[in-house]
Amino acid sequence: MRFVLEVSVDQGKIAEDAAAELGRILRYWGGNLGHYALEPGDGSVVYDSDYQEVGRWRIEQEDDS
Repeated sequence: MRFVLEVSVDQGKIAEDAAAELGRILRYWGGNLGHYALEPGDGSVVYDSDYQEVGRWRIEQEDDS
């Protein structure tokens, strides 16, 4: 399996201070992952500190080929 986090850093609050916002996002979701089974298909929208959608994370099944 693969954990994928995609965050747009060119708009909104995150564009003002990408390092601070990315740090906050990683701390929040790192602490929140215990609420998920972490199986393929799990995922959620990611928000900045202004509660604007800036991306999402997901669990994918890796291709064995």
